[in-house]
Amino acid sequence: MSAGAICAEEIRGHFRTDYYLQINHRRLEHLASLGLDLSGKRVLELGAGIGDLTTFFLDRGCHVTVVEGRDENVELLRERFASDTRVELRQADLDAPPAWTEQWDIVFAYGVLYHLAKPDAFIQWMCERCSGLVLLSTCVTPGEDDSVNPVSEDAAAPSQALAGDGCRPSRSWLWSKLAASMARVYVTTTQPAHEEFPLDWEHVTPSSTGLSRSVFVGSREALSGNANLSSSLLRTQRRCP
Repeated sequence: MSAGAICAEEIRGHFRTDYYLQINHRRLEHLASLGLDLSGKRVLELGAGIGDLTTFFLDRGCHVTVVEGRDENVELLRERFASDTRVELRQADLDAPPAWTEQWDIVFAYGVLYHLAKPDAFIQWMCERCSGLVLLSTCVTPGEDDSVNPVSEDAAAPSQALAGDGCRPSRSWLWSKLAASMARVYVTTTQPAHEEFPLDWEHVTPSSTGLSRSVFVGSREALSGNANLSSSLLRTQRRCP
């Protein structure tokens, strides 16, 4: 077996641990429960890793522009989706977003923002690329402070920050930045059925990994009557059934 093949298998193994498989299942079943119109759309998926969330949209008849920054992951994405004309692959460092002018119906950013050193610029750029919905799931720092909370990550790990610099912003910081670029901002009334997604933000029970996550939806139009979304930043949420 060649060195390249060994590397590829190691990367696949990194993304296919029990932990990653579980949290991906829980995040996607939660997304499917939100009652959003996600079928037949043009989707911009940011920080795609090796494409384990991409098929959620392909199964719903979407065309997906898949964006990833790490060379090794891009090669695996190219191999995985080589014969699928619904997938366009682009490589970009999202800490230095490219000067694209296109817009997509949905911008999907699950698990990427907290691996960036410049989340403020990323959020503005992400929203500029969106004509409909922004779907954002990210690690956050519990508390009422309005801060970014920079952190260091392992730049050698396939799923971590390219340059080793990430962040764990507060929910209030994220809310204000999204509100500056999108007409409507929502937090979900439910959280995925996973320990890293707290239900009580005033008394957060630490997860076994020490991570806390939240889900936000930005929209160009009001999403009235959707009981799965709140137009205020909730202190308590329910578990996704």
